[in-house]
Amino acid sequence: MTLHDIRVSRLGSGCEALLAAMHAEAFEAGEVWDEASFGSLLSIRGTEAIVATVEGQPAGFLLLRTIADESEILTLAVRPNIRRLGIGACLVRESMKDYSVFLEVSVLNKGALRLYKRCGFSEVGRRASYYADGSDALVLLFKP
Repeated sequence: MTLHDIRVSRLGSGCEALLAAMHAEAFEAGEVWDEASFGSLLSIRGTEAIVATVEGQPAGFLLLRTIADESEILTLAVRPNIRRLGIGACLVRESMKDYSVFLEVSVLNKGALRLYKRCGFSEVGRRASYYADGSDALVLLFKP
């Protein structure tokens, strides 16, 4: 697979079941968002899913909320059996096309931290004990 095999599309409401299924594959039980959570988020103006497909099959997604001239990555999920093939980077870069982008990520999520740093994000803050496991969140920002 190459980056040319990855296709991305932007989706709004109606894709909740797909997002919930991929999120359940990508995250541990206590971190999984359900279909209702995605439905609620997608009902907020400016929120959309960027979905990546490979050979016509859903491979991952990024949930993005845009307000004014700034976007926030709410979650990023790539199916575990096809990670480290450029899908996450493709999704992140798609989110960075138009606006400044920020996000929170656990200090324990080394893979995500490497991905975001490679994509040009820089640390702008820290939220102590932000996650349920007690880990801190780093606040990262990308400015075009």
